[in-house]
Amino acid sequence: MLFSTPTQFAVLALCLIAGWLFGLASHPGGRKWKDRYRAQEAEHKTAREGLATRDARIRELERERDEALRHRDTHAAPVAATTGAAAGAAAAPRTNGFFGWGRDNLSRIQGIDEATEQALRGEGIKTYAAIEALTPADEAALEDRLGFGRGRIAQQEWREQAAMLREGRDDEHQGRWR
Repeated sequence: MLFSTPTQFAVLALCLIAGWLFGLASHPGGRKWKDRYRAQEAEHKTAREGLATRDARIRELERERDEALRHRDTHAAPVAATTGAAAGAAAAPRTNGFFGWGRDNLSRIQGIDEATEQALRGEGIKTYAAIEALTPADEAALEDRLGFGRGRIAQQEWREQAAMLREGRDDEHQGRWR
């Protein structure tokens, strides 16, 4: 049986104390850990500076975007007043459009082909809600500007089709107009 006599306990204690003293004498004083800490601290500082630069750039871009939107809104107000259709579209709920581009696929309306859709976009009509908001006077003015015959929009029921498509009633629309 080990460590059963007082001499054996004394030798064990002496060996432990000698090992502890040898360890203290040979230890580098934590230099390796201090170096690692300083390296990590430098990496974190670089990362924080990069984040601060990124955040400043984001704030700058947001400021430019807000300024461009304000500029667009101030210049779009006279245009909206003259077109009437755009004013009606502003009152109607705004959708994100076909692929989230702020416009709908107007060529789904029977009577609107690709060229007509491009002409409507040029007039500022990009959504189903904008077509739905057209008044008879707006329709007549739009038909004159696009070179259509009088009554074409009402005859082809663009407003009714736009309302169905905006509400998501695609099957009913397809059954009635296709």
